[in-house]
Amino acid sequence: MAERKIQAVFFDIGETLLNFGRVDVISLFEQGGRLAYDFLKKFNQPTGSPRFFLLRHLWMIRIFRIWSAISGRDFDSFELLKKIERKRGVRLSGQEWQDFGWCWYEPLSRLAKTEADIKQTLGKLKQAGVKLGILSNTFISALMLERHLCEVGILDFFSVRLYSYQFGFRKPDSRIFTEAAKKMDCQPQNVLFVGDRLDIDIIGALKANMLAAIKTAYTNTTKNIPQNVIRIDKLSELPQLISQINGQQSR
Repeated sequence: MAERKIQAVFFDIGETLLNFGRVDVISLFEQGGRLAYDFLKKFNQPTGSPRFFLLRHLWMIRIFRIWSAISGRDFDSFELLKKIERKRGVRLSGQEWQDFGWCWYEPLSRLAKTEADIKQTLGKLKQAGVKLGILSNTFISALMLERHLCEVGILDFFSVRLYSYQFGFRKPDSRIFTEAAKKMDCQPQNVLFVGDRLDIDIIGALKANMLAAIKTAYTNTTKNIPQNVIRIDKLSELPQLISQINGQQSR
């Protein structure tokens, strides 16, 4: 029983660490596109008309999303957007490209909310000797996500940060969970995964022999949660929960 003690926790991002709620994807894309267009204009870069600027990026993202659904692999949308603009003659420095990418993500970042005491929660877990990591299915670049987490003030809590586009597979494939545990230098049975999606986060974690906790969100309110899955409403429940689990295992 002792080997089941929780030594590490991996978190999903959306609706777990960052709560976005239901969003209008097209509206957000258009808002980001306008910011990105204005950014390039400011640097006297070739853009074309605002309408075709948006359309060429929208269609390329849609094509790659379809490919992703078929192949089961995610892609780095930031690198895709850069490639599109470089072919049109855009020339920017490394930081300017990152700022260009942030323009697309910024409207979404403004919608995000976190628990008021999230820093205290993560701090308690670290103080208890629990390793913390991120494992997220995403086509949004780590550069954008980690800039957002840095602005929130929680990035440095996570010693391991893994994103599905960096792999040839994604959640719920058990291999990505196993890889996460390996990166954290833990056995899967000593890892708790916290996410919001039953079909992607929880099922995959259980297949990898991790413990799994589902956080209440709009993505799972109508789902039947299995009895072997921990249910939490807030991340602030985790320190006491893990203390209880580890205490029981010790006894």
